[in-house]
Amino acid sequence: MILILIGGLLLAGAAVTLAARALAMPRARTAETLAQIDGYGYAGPRVAPSGQGPLTGALDNLANRAGSWVAKRFGSLREAKLRDELMAAGIYGLTPRKFMGYRLLSTISAPTLWLWSASAGGYPAPLSVLGLVVCTVLGWKGPILVVKRRAQRRLEQVDYELPELIDLLVVTVEAGLGFNGSLQVASERLRGPLGDELRLAMQEQTMGLTTSEALSNMLTRCQTALMRSFVRSVLQGETLGVSIGKIMRDLATDMRKRRRQAAEERAQKAPVKILFPLVFLIFPAMFLVLLGPAVYSFAGSFGG
Repeated sequence: MILILIGGLLLAGAAVTLAARALAMPRARTAETLAQIDGYGYAGPRVAPSGQGPLTGALDNLANRAGSWVAKRFGSLREAKLRDELMAAGIYGLTPRKFMGYRLLSTISAPTLWLWSASAGGYPAPLSVLGLVVCTVLGWKGPILVVKRRAQRRLEQVDYELPELIDLLVVTVEAGLGFNGSLQVASERLRGPLGDELRLAMQEQTMGLTTSEALSNMLTRCQTALMRSFVRSVLQGETLGVSIGKIMRDLATDMRKRRRQAAEERAQKAPVKILFPLVFLIFPAMFLVLLGPAVYSFAGSFGG
């Protein structure tokens, strides 16, 4: 009787498991199909996150209007440069005018918040005026400084990852794969900023651009010395008909040398950078610990 009960429970569990797998099979096949489509470089329409409510939409509209007013009032000469900085920082979903609008809103809101805090806390008038000036400058300069700092770190990471990309291209090209296929494999394997740029270049090729145009656009987004050398070498190789494998191998050797030289340069700059904390922070504390007791005894002897 117990064996029959156990067998029935096992059969019921198996039936429930099979039913659950049958219900989940369509979703699994859909996810697998989407993964294959993503592997070919296609990106579907991005759905806005559920956290973006009406307040965020109203803030975006206000920033757009403020940015348009700033562009019309002061001209759009820096709009192209600002677009390059946003692309270098990897911020593709933010237009230059909207960013200008956010800068204007930050410039207005930061001093307003400081004035409210100063009036509530009863700060002195000189401190209130000084804080107002500082908040105004930070509100206008802060966002662009953050974008430039992020762009600098991102470009440095792209330069650091570029030799690995070239090594991967050398292996795949010498294995018999075409250059476009090698780029596709590299875009699937690499992560980080360089992988994002490669996937974006693959999407541009899917939309009809040639390899040269996609690489030129990638150079426009990442204007670094190593990326410039990589793109120009590939374009010259295609123009002159030189073997792309040989070009990539020579380029990988050259980039390894450049990375080593950059590391040596940073190592040589380290003593100069450590000079300020050494003189103003470490030496005073060391002198205080070593000479303090002697000075105290000396002063006590003369006082006695």
